[in-house]
Amino acid sequence: MNSVTNTVDDAEIAKFEAMAAEWWDPKGKFAPLHMMNPIRLDYITTQIAAEFGRDLRDEKPFYGLRLLDIGCGGGLLSEPMARLGATVVGADAAERNIPVAQVHAEQSGLEIDYRHTTAEALAEAGEQFDVVLNMEVVEHVADPQAYLTACRQLLKPGGLMICSTINRNPKSFALAIVGAEYVMRWLPKGTHEWHKFITPEELFSLIETAGLDPVDRKGFVFNPISWRWSISDRDLSVNYVTASVKR
Repeated sequence: MNSVTNTVDDAEIAKFEAMAAEWWDPKGKFAPLHMMNPIRLDYITTQIAAEFGRDLRDEKPFYGLRLLDIGCGGGLLSEPMARLGATVVGADAAERNIPVAQVHAEQSGLEIDYRHTTAEALAEAGEQFDVVLNMEVVEHVADPQAYLTACRQLLKPGGLMICSTINRNPKSFALAIVGAEYVMRWLPKGTHEWHKFITPEELFSLIETAGLDPVDRKGFVFNPISWRWSISDRDLSVNYVTASVKR
């Protein structure tokens, strides 16, 4: 297999290393992810079930599927995927995240293969998955195109990648950076860099260039009145998610 570019951005990794201990604190620095997690899971489970013909009413609907949660953090998505029956590998380039995730999975009685590694290293090793979850990672890497190419290499033929990120426009600057980091203080200042945000059109182009076929996209929208997130067919102005397949 041809070698692929290392897309790890050391400065970005350091930001998440510093927050590792707070992954499972719903009122800590990852509070926004805890609030968003139900709609992320709704989208993810619906897409996987549709692509692989699974019935979400079954006890273990994802049994037999091998799933990679790249940028797994403390395991906020890895754990529910394991509960649904998937064989889960959780990978993160931030080393301090891994023991946090391992301890919580053990306490929860779940078997999850957590690894301190990267998408590129897994691709080099020839790892293959039915599903790759690539959530809120692409805006933190040094080379999005090389990173998404590595993700494509990790998919089996017919595999599904779900990728979420943040749009780049004045609204996203106001909400995702000024609002989340400076006003609400949900995240430490400097967690995101606006110039690294990616528009849906740019992401679709990157995904297609990587060799995947985009099949869906939705917006994740926060309502400050109800204080809840929802999925939107039209509003991709800030947070959004895509699904693509390896034909």
